[in-house]
Amino acid sequence: MSRPTYKKIVCAYSGGLDTSVMIPWLKENYGCEIVTYTGNLGQGDDLDRVKAKALATGAVHAVVDDLKGRFVDEFIWPAVKANALYEGQYPLHTALGRPLLAQRLVEVALETGADAIAHGCTGKGNDQVRFEVTAQALAPQLGVVAPLREWELLTREDEVDYAIARGIEIPITREKPYSIDHNLWGCAIECGEMEDLWTEPPADAWVMTQDPSEAARGSVEVILNFEQGVPVGIDGQGMDPVKLIEALNELGGRYGVGRIDMVENRVVGLKSREVYEAPAAVLIHMAHMELERICLDRATFNYKRKVAQDFSNIIYDGLWFGPLREALQAFVDQTQQTVSGEVRIRVSAGTARITGRRSPHSLYDMGLATYSHGDTFDRQAAEGFLKLYGLPYRTVAQVRRSQEG
Repeated sequence: MSRPTYKKIVCAYSGGLDTSVMIPWLKENYGCEIVTYTGNLGQGDDLDRVKAKALATGAVHAVVDDLKGRFVDEFIWPAVKANALYEGQYPLHTALGRPLLAQRLVEVALETGADAIAHGCTGKGNDQVRFEVTAQALAPQLGVVAPLREWELLTREDEVDYAIARGIEIPITREKPYSIDHNLWGCAIECGEMEDLWTEPPADAWVMTQDPSEAARGSVEVILNFEQGVPVGIDGQGMDPVKLIEALNELGGRYGVGRIDMVENRVVGLKSREVYEAPAAVLIHMAHMELERICLDRATFNYKRKVAQDFSNIIYDGLWFGPLREALQAFVDQTQQTVSGEVRIRVSAGTARITGRRSPHSLYDMGLATYSHGDTFDRQAAEGFLKLYGLPYRTVAQVRRSQEG
């Protein structure tokens, strides 16, 4: 196969199986300089070691950034305010990280004089869309190399053998061939026996959460404090956003909260079994949506649920840097002006439930809602309301009866 000629390629590098194999493969097949880019999104890796590994494997230069703060402020919090859960479950931790990584990948390519970027995404995965559409939106002049769509290594077992033959250190084995993508917002686990929909994920596949059957006994209550749709503290104590998410990951993980096992619809059209862990995301989304229930009027609340689905699809489909996301985010931000207050959650083994909510902007009126003393609702008004509310249906019924008669 004829391949384009590049003088320098900047490769998105995690140090996982695919990208570990990519560096020597790119050098062997493209014969150009390789620069690696690694963004720290809170994946917990020793990034000094990842950088050293990239250089030892053949990269001429390795760039490592700490992106945790930007990841939270510019990507996670907008998704929280939008209630972005893909197909109602997935908190989009991987999908949210990709546009930021792709943006920085393009910037490093331009800074280092590279004429192409490379990624380790498969030909049937979602991430190839997220990386390549972002690159086209930000720097369409750059070439894109996707080794997993080109190379002769057709299975993960082939990649393992390739790495072993070249003495490349890899994080998986033939016996535990899981693909794990981990960041501050959650963890995605794929492959191995989990590709069988009837097979329960094995105990050694989980990274962030305890098995609920072996989790801490009892329960604990936690109060999440919000300002304009964004969590700003725990139990009344203001916290740095990254630290807040880390604390909730630890709490939820300790009680086995945040495990998600779902079959989802990928961008390319196929269905895929995905196993996720997202303790903090589950707790924060739960609390945020509950706060919206008391702070938003009925029409805005219901319309925003439609926007949430569209916003989730935009993130999942790799279209973050498009005008529709910008427009929808402006709408979402407007709705969040009054979404401030506190939500109390009780966390126990494998479960989390709301036990209280309050806000200075709450639209809940005790006098209107109560059936006890202090009821201020005008019951007599209900008769006229019901006559007008049911008028269209009364009219339809009358017409039908006259036609039938």
